[in-house]
Amino acid sequence: MPTSPVVGAVIFDMDGVLVNSEPLHERAFRETLAELGYPDGAGLNFQDYVGRSDHELWEDFARIHRPPVPVAALMARKRERFLRLLASEQPWYPGALWLVRTLHGRWPLGLASGSERPVIDAVLEGTGLRSCFQAILSGAEVPRGKPAPDIFLRTARFLGVPPERCWVIEDSLPGIAAARAAGMFVIAVPNTHPRDALRNADHVAADYFAIARLLGVEPEGVQGP
Repeated sequence: MPTSPVVGAVIFDMDGVLVNSEPLHERAFRETLAELGYPDGAGLNFQDYVGRSDHELWEDFARIHRPPVPVAALMARKRERFLRLLASEQPWYPGALWLVRTLHGRWPLGLASGSERPVIDAVLEGTGLRSCFQAILSGAEVPRGKPAPDIFLRTARFLGVPPERCWVIEDSLPGIAAARAAGMFVIAVPNTHPRDALRNADHVAADYFAIARLLGVEPEGVQGP
């Protein structure tokens, strides 16, 4: 593992890092596709889209199947289903919420998510974490989604911190690739993929308390996530 850079800011991914939302995304996609007459998932491998934007999946679906419904309407249908599931299940990672609150005030914090802004807003409202982040970006607000580095580079600019001093917390392969392409130090959490699949990260942490320790923050008086 390379020498860890001095921490200037910490940037969090959201889906699979703050919230166990990937199963809900897949469920909402499958229910929407079934409503369109594709109960088998339309031949799409959802794992291929983990860490990427909804728009990419729906664009691929539309290119292959030519549905009579525009992509924007498909995205809206899926989003509505997902938000209902999120409100019902509230699948927050307690360790992640603890980590964000612990780091708040120590360094500038950013949120860089491939999700749409309404989904980000729902998660931040549900977790109460909005005030902890100095920069919040959606993948829809940059020219290219992960694995391109655009969202991380723009978040760093908003935070006023050079990319090489930004630490990124990620769970997905496209997210790790994007952060590495941005020249940032990447810590992966094995929430979505097994540890062996995350080897391109600079470090794979066992849990959120391990991330805190990497940052030089020693958890005290708390139980493991």
